[in-house]
Amino acid sequence: MRRFVSAAAIALGLMTPAFAQNALRVGVEGNYPPFSQIAPDGKLSGFDIDIANALCAEMKVPCTLVQQEWDGMIPALNARKFDMIVASMTITEERRKAVDFTDAYYDVPSRWVARKGAFSEATPASLKGKKIIVLRNSPRAKFVQDNFKDSEVLLVAKETEVYLELAAGRGDIGFGSSVVSGEAFLKKPEGANFQQVGAPVQVGATGGGVGIAIRKDDAALRDRLNAALKAIRANGTYKKLADKYFDFDISGGA
Repeated sequence: MRRFVSAAAIALGLMTPAFAQNALRVGVEGNYPPFSQIAPDGKLSGFDIDIANALCAEMKVPCTLVQQEWDGMIPALNARKFDMIVASMTITEERRKAVDFTDAYYDVPSRWVARKGAFSEATPASLKGKKIIVLRNSPRAKFVQDNFKDSEVLLVAKETEVYLELAAGRGDIGFGSSVVSGEAFLKKPEGANFQQVGAPVQVGATGGGVGIAIRKDDAALRDRLNAALKAIRANGTYKKLADKYFDFDISGGA
C-alpha cells in the first residue's frame, strides 16, 4: 500500500534536532596545529578532531567531519552545511549574537611572538609604528585593533600564517595562541630565532574560553554536548586526549 506524507509531517521532520539525525556533521578547519591539521594523505588530526570524535562516541551518534575555511565557519553553520563547529572558537558576546555555545572545553591565553631581542615587552607604546600580524575575524584581531591604534596591523586568514609572515619579515611581531605559537612555530627550526614576548594575555573581559558552536535553534544538541563533555571529563577520556598533545593543563580549570 502506498504511503502519503502530509506537508505538516515533512515540516516536523525538517525541525528534528540535529542529534536525532543519522549522523552529526562537524565543522572543522585543519589549519590550527596541534588542534587540527591535515596530513599529506588528507587525514585530519589534532585535539579538536579527537574531542569531536569522543563526544560523538559518548552520545552514540556517528560523525562526519566537514572541513571549512575559518572565515566562513559561522555562516556555513547557520546555512546548515554542518551541525556544530569544533574548531577552537573562542566564546565571545559578539559571536553569541549569531550562534549558541556549549560550555568551554579548553582555555589558553594568547602570546606575543617576535624575533629574539626585538622587544622586551609588548605595549601600545613599545609597538607604536610597528606592524602586528594577527588572525583576522578573531578576538585577538579585535583586541589589537582596539588597543594598539598607533600600530599597523596585518590580518591573515589562518593562525599558521601569523608565524609564516613573521618569519618572512613581513611584520615586526605576531599575536596568537600561546599553544600554537609554541608548538607549531617556536619548537620548529623556522622558529629558532624567535621568542614569546611579555606575559600571557587573556583576551576579552569575560575569559569565556573555547566552546563548540551550534545554531541558536539547537538547544537540545547543546545540552547533549554539554552532558557528553562532562562525561568524558569524568571518565578520563578528556585527560587522555589532552595528554597526547600538551604537557600542561589546557582545561582552563573547567
